[in-house]
Amino acid sequence: MSMQSTIEAKLRGALAPVHLEVINESHNHSGPPNAESHFKVIVVSEQFVGRSLIEQQRLVNAALAEELKGAVHALSMKTLTPERWQAAGGQVKHETPLCHGGSKH
Repeated sequence: MSMQSTIEAKLRGALAPVHLEVINESHNHSGPPNAESHFKVIVVSEQFVGRSLIEQQRLVNAALAEELKGAVHALSMKTLTPERWQAAGGQVKHETPLCHGGSKH
């Protein structure tokens, strides 16, 4: 199973998201061809209701604890409640910073 598929499966299992995007951005960074080390995620979940942003992000980190121990070098995330997602019209801007650990840019 690819790392992207693993991330998707773990987030779906842990957070039952109403919307989930997992984007592999590894090609934008130095590393071997077909690397799966840099990801960004957009997660919309009822489990985020009533939680602070840091608490929401901790839930994501907990779901991906094993992957974050080494296989995933960078994970950028945007977490939203369904209400915030709906208020944004189902669109959020989520640009990720350049990797300072060997970026191609």
